[in-house]
Amino acid sequence: MNHPKSDPTSETHWLREFKYIWVIGLVATALIVIVPVVLAVRPEPAPTDDPWAGVPKAGPATDHSALLKGPFETGSEVTLACLNCHADAAFEVMQTNHWTWQAPPVEVDWRAEPVSTGKANVLNNFCIGIQSNWTGCTRCHAGYGWDGPDFIATATAEQVDCLVCHDQSGQYVKASAGLPAEGVDLVLAAQSVGRPTRINCGSCHFNGGGGDAVKHGDLDETLYFPDEQLDVHMGRYDFQCVDCHRTDDHNIAGRSISVSVDNANQIYCTDCHSATPHTDTRVNAHTDTVACQTCHIPAAARREPTKMVWDWSAAGQDLPEDEHKYLKIKGSFIYEGNIVPSYDWYAGTAERYLLGDPIDPSGVTKINDPIGDITDPQAKIWPFKIHTARQIYDAVNNYLLVPKTVGEGGYWTMFDWDLAAQLGSEQTGLDYSGEYGFTETVMYWPITHMVAPAEQALRCTDCHSANGRLDWGALGYPGDPMQWGGRDTSAVASK
Repeated sequence: MNHPKSDPTSETHWLREFKYIWVIGLVATALIVIVPVVLAVRPEPAPTDDPWAGVPKAGPATDHSALLKGPFETGSEVTLACLNCHADAAFEVMQTNHWTWQAPPVEVDWRAEPVSTGKANVLNNFCIGIQSNWTGCTRCHAGYGWDGPDFIATATAEQVDCLVCHDQSGQYVKASAGLPAEGVDLVLAAQSVGRPTRINCGSCHFNGGGGDAVKHGDLDETLYFPDEQLDVHMGRYDFQCVDCHRTDDHNIAGRSISVSVDNANQIYCTDCHSATPHTDTRVNAHTDTVACQTCHIPAAARREPTKMVWDWSAAGQDLPEDEHKYLKIKGSFIYEGNIVPSYDWYAGTAERYLLGDPIDPSGVTKINDPIGDITDPQAKIWPFKIHTARQIYDAVNNYLLVPKTVGEGGYWTMFDWDLAAQLGSEQTGLDYSGEYGFTETVMYWPITHMVAPAEQALRCTDCHSANGRLDWGALGYPGDPMQWGGRDTSAVASK
């Protein structure tokens, strides 16, 4: 029986022939929706750089016990014995800022003439200054006998102290003018020498300003043997200071705006790590604006409190003494531990107060001032410890003074500010009017050690929330960049 052919133009014929077209449409729609989502959320490949490739490989240690038999009566005798094999070592040391305590002149935007700065010729708001106080301050100098203004110009090779950086005996201690302390076994120290450790570096740098944890908010004696929770590099991987502060011909890399005004010979996280090391592009987008330290060092002075306030004007009173609260020779203090850093823009250098610069004693004088702001493409948001002090100034000439505190006639002996100002000014060359007062100063100390494990780094809401730790207005933003946009937006550019 023949059936009549269907009409190919009829609706029923079209539905019968293409009854699965809805399946095709559904698949196409799904692909349109799902594929972009998958592409957007899939993890990026891990960074291909290897941070360990940037870490120097230490050579084998040499046993010096058969090479340096002594006897040695002085530190200089040890140095002369070292120079028998390491003939250029003393000369190399004497070319470095670790020896001269003063960098060569550099041109800076904030001064008409080149500027040369260092511990030898600037002041701070801790122990104030080396001039007239050499024998006390140079306990931490890599030399022997710095007891006056002419030492650097007249010192000879045997006055270089090899042991302060290389002793591994654990009993080498320096005393007045950098000479070995009484009772030090120089033969034992000489025979123990090796690659510098955290103990060598920390014996000075952890104790700057007259005691443990005084100056730096991120350097103290807890870093001698830290666990990884305190510092992931030193604790988990046993980094020594020289693994990052690498040395070439005894010139140790690194710069601090406490004394330096340039960033030559500086070290950076990117000496080992990629500039964009994170797997999340949103986090990597922060690295042009936010320093690594800002997120990876959530707190400073994690185990030992650091000095935050020093009031010299309170010194000289017969009050109960506590090294964290009051000492007659130094005044009153405030220490704080586990501090949340202060944050500011920083492009790697700072303006600095120089001896003789005028001040407004009714205001706050910045001893150093990080250079950079929201409009500077080189500047990043950095963590700082800010130390506040009240220190002596000339009440007529209106500039800060370096008082003599150490030795004969010094304040720590006589408790006479007028005499201390007079004796100190004789060495600095500043005119002292005979009238003094005390004024407020601040110093910025970048926080760059005590790096926490990655899982303890700051999270988004630590900054981007109603109670976040960043003061967006003070940093130059109209509000949280999550809502208002980054520093390249027109809202920021118009500020």
